Amino acid sequence: MSIDRIFSILAGYMDQYAVLPVLYHFHWMEWGDLSFDWCLVCVYGLFAVILTYAICWPLEHLRPIEHWPNQKAVLVDVFYTLLNRVGVIPVITFLLFYQAQTAFTGWVVSMGFIPPTLDSVIPGLFGHPLLTFWIYALILDFADYWRHRLSHTFRAWYALHALHHAQRQMSFWSDDRNHFFDDAIAFVWFFTLGLLIGIPPLQFPLLILGLRFIESFSHANIKLSYGPLEWLIVSPRFHRLHHALRAAGRVSCNYGGVFPIWDIIFRTADFSNVWLPTGDARAPEALATGSYLEQQICGAKMFFAALFAPKRPLGGGQAT
Repeated sequence: MSIDRIFSILAGYMDQYAVLPVLYHFHWMEWGDLSFDWCLVCVYGLFAVILTYAICWPLEHLRPIEHWPNQKAVLVDVFYTLLNRVGVIPVITFLLFYQAQTAFTGWVVSMGFIPPTLDSVIPGLFGHPLLTFWIYALILDFADYWRHRLSHTFRAWYALHALHHAQRQMSFWSDDRNHFFDDAIAFVWFFTLGLLIGIPPLQFPLLILGLRFIESFSHANIKLSYGPLEWLIVSPRFHRLHHALRAAGRVSCNYGGVFPIWDIIFRTADFSNVWLPTGDARAPEALATGSYLEQQICGAKMFFAALFAPKRPLGGGQAT
């Protein structure tokens, strides 16, 4: 039995015994046609978390960069991961993207224009879904490079992004450690791009989950590099330099999430063979070791303080 078939069976059980009864109870059956797809997105997200844990946890114990006597701060990151990959966020992402793409496509067609998709622009891609998937991934990663780099450029935006950088115990759970406002900006960023390039609604959250798997691995507390392949895909060593204390601030390096090619092209790559401590020395302690709510509240306060602060010249500054 194929893995896709297993996922479909699990999603079917979830849909039949958990989701549809709730929809029926609250008279929301207009969503019934989409409920199976919601469940499939959640099943894929749960599989991604399990796969990441199965691969990264043993490696973090076999080849750790650092040993931590107390891992309380990591537990908060676990909550971030479950919320972002298995909880309500993937479902909301799917729903909003589906609704927006349906409305956008209908409006464009009513104007007499048929929206292009990647395989309609490049006919050779038709019938090659895996290749199409990776081209979409390359486009999204290029957009993510600039979103990430800009989050280090603007003071108020970095006030949100500092939550991600404040973690001194960086592990494979740390990738989803973001402020809610920062995640909202990222969602709108990718959402808009996904509409413009015609990513199919169900493929959109799966693309994000696929890219996030590689990003989770690059955050892992594993003393690992890919040798010559580091020019092709971001490794734990390459990304750790971005989180290093010495780089903490608004001018950093290695912004790429999956493919280092963008850092190479735009001259922000650093391939130094070093393993440095992580964190942001300027971040309040609540961002580093506080609970989920404490981190969110602290990040929001920093954001509004930076947003309404008097303008001052760039220089010095904070990390990403």
